[in-house]
Amino acid sequence: MSQQLSREEQERKYPEYTWDLTTIFEDDDAWEVAFKEVEDQLGVEEQFKGHLGDDADTLYQALSTEDEIGTKLEKVYVYAHLKQDQDTSNDKYTGFESRAHQLIIKFSSAWSFLVPEILQIDEATIKSFVEQNDDLKRYEFDLKLINENRPHVLSADKEKLLTEAQDALSTPDNVYGMFSNADLEFEDAVDSEGNKHPLTQGTFVKLLESDDRELRRSAYNNLYEAYGAYNNTLGATLAGEVKKNVFNARSHQYQSAREAALSSNFIPEKVHDNLVKTIHEYLPLLHRYTKLRKSLLGIDDMKMYDMYTPLVKDVKFDMPYEEAKSWMLEALKPMGETYMNVVKEGLNNGWVDVYENKGKRSGGYSSGAHLTNPFILLNWSDTVSDLFTLVHEFGHSVHSYFSRQNQPSNLSDYTIFVAEVASTCNEALLSDYMDKHLDDDRRLLLLNQELERFRATLFRQTMFAEFEHKIHQIEEAGEPLTPNRMNEEYAKLNREYFGDTVETDEHISKEWSRIPHFYMNYYVYQYATGYSAAQSLSHQILTEGEPAVERYINEFLKKGNSNYPIEILKNAGVDMTTPEPIEQACKVFEQKLDAFEELMNAKK
Repeated sequence: MSQQLSREEQERKYPEYTWDLTTIFEDDDAWEVAFKEVEDQLGVEEQFKGHLGDDADTLYQALSTEDEIGTKLEKVYVYAHLKQDQDTSNDKYTGFESRAHQLIIKFSSAWSFLVPEILQIDEATIKSFVEQNDDLKRYEFDLKLINENRPHVLSADKEKLLTEAQDALSTPDNVYGMFSNADLEFEDAVDSEGNKHPLTQGTFVKLLESDDRELRRSAYNNLYEAYGAYNNTLGATLAGEVKKNVFNARSHQYQSAREAALSSNFIPEKVHDNLVKTIHEYLPLLHRYTKLRKSLLGIDDMKMYDMYTPLVKDVKFDMPYEEAKSWMLEALKPMGETYMNVVKEGLNNGWVDVYENKGKRSGGYSSGAHLTNPFILLNWSDTVSDLFTLVHEFGHSVHSYFSRQNQPSNLSDYTIFVAEVASTCNEALLSDYMDKHLDDDRRLLLLNQELERFRATLFRQTMFAEFEHKIHQIEEAGEPLTPNRMNEEYAKLNREYFGDTVETDEHISKEWSRIPHFYMNYYVYQYATGYSAAQSLSHQILTEGEPAVERYINEFLKKGNSNYPIEILKNAGVDMTTPEPIEQACKVFEQKLDAFEELMNAKK
């Protein structure tokens, strides 16, 4: 499909490749009616303020009313944001999205009294309320989670003060975002023939993937020289973010910033410790990969800018959408009929918006609400990466489908700790299937891509997680968190992770300054834990068959947020409090590395 098509032309000519948003609202007028209905319900919360502890019925009515309005609002927002993303140049839907977002803010503000007031009710009273009112049992787990935060909730006036302070405390993140995305500019990268290439945040990795080593070197040096020129400023900015996290944790009586951050999803700290410790034990595998990369590239001085360029070149592997659907349907067959029926429903009933058009948002995602189908945005360009994106987003969508079908609205939205497991599990199944059905050249290409996924997700994200924890520990110990200290700690980790084969230079020691995830408060470790859990689950599905599939669907995909995420995964067959899932993921990396080396040697 041509990217020059307008949205209207795309929908008229190729309706089978565009999503069907009439399943949410028949038309824009119906959306306006729903918007007004939610808007008119703002104020109904006033009848509950100060009365949640009166009796079980009042508490139930408050929770169910907030839940009902919130579910309707979610549907209103999803329609607006999907309409906007299909054509960001359409001012009408930009307005829809903005209005829906503002309505969310008003709704959240109106009901912000709910949790603090529930915490004013003693635990025994809440327990008796649940016993008295069967309907309230629907919210029993929500109330349990609220109650577990009780030791970390301050008096109402202190909580109000801290909440009001968060806007000011967000300054480091806001400053970094504006500086890195809006103000910072880079010199063009120059290739070996003297041609200039625009260097931006978006083009950087693409330039590092180039066959032209001079272009890679130029892009690398120009980007890090720009960041390095502001090393002191960015060091102070990140230090401010760390100080904020430590302050918030101590204010709420947590022992550390990490404990506070992981407690939001009730994740034991040993999960983080297990990840870092286990990955360190398997770093020789990553060192082996970097040595192989150096050998295959035929260079004497391996630099960090040589870590991205593909090792397999000149292998043509086009992937039209219709062919990709066939690959996906075959690869996911081990998931069984129940799972596959949902995938087919999505393919055949307007869940997927496939091709690029004028104004369409870039990238890909899965979205939706409790009262809607899942919806998948793609920008198909006939590549193998597009196939993996399709399979990945269907993992999210089927997870959401099962969760919403089997849990009430208040428990159907799974946490971020498990969010990437279903999508990455699908990718692992696809990789296994393709590895068994490709010729040697295309299999090499696939294995190269897989090894890079492991390097970037399992190893590199763990390195990020370790650095993030280290700088918080420095602050918590009362030591100066200076830019030079950050550079030293980051350079040390980079040497440990990538080994002596790769040069750790002054530029890479400042890589921390371009990573926005360090402003997300212990977020990055979840990429690696989710990846490991997915590898473990896919292995069980492929080796055990139906028993593993039943566990996966019934104990994971259908559970939503009805239990602690760590327990949901454990019931599905993966205990993230142990090293085993991390070890299993590292062994899969080793198997792929073995296969890649074997095929490469056979081609010599």
